[in-house]
Amino acid sequence: MDTSFEEKSVWIQLLSLVVGLGGYLVVAGLMLSNGVNALPAFVPVFAVAIVLIVAINVAGHVVAAISSRGDGPDERDRLIGYRAESRSSWILGVGAIGAIIALILSVSGVWVAHLLLISLFGSEAAKEVAQIVYYRRGI
Repeated sequence: MDTSFEEKSVWIQLLSLVVGLGGYLVVAGLMLSNGVNALPAFVPVFAVAIVLIVAINVAGHVVAAISSRGDGPDERDRLIGYRAESRSSWILGVGAIGAIIALILSVSGVWVAHLLLISLFGSEAAKEVAQIVYYRRGI
């Protein structure tokens, strides 16, 4: 399958997001179910997730750059990016409003932080999936 660097980049970003933040959310869910409610306890796990995301992105993009043709992003790539962003950004907005409501209701800070993180994760994952669909089916 001959794909552009931009499409390969989207696949790499989705993979790193699912592995890194998906893994974090699984571990965080287990920690929360075991009664860990202090936000600083989640920082090392989150740091590992971020390092994993960066490592997967760097390694994947190096391989993609070596195996791709030298074309830069074209108008189609930009249009796909804009459309995917506009279709998925509402998820982050709903999460932010939900976090504000949770703060008004005096919900624990650890739950508010995870609500924001889940909304960010959902928005980015939806954007990447939409981009892949647009690349495969067309705009």
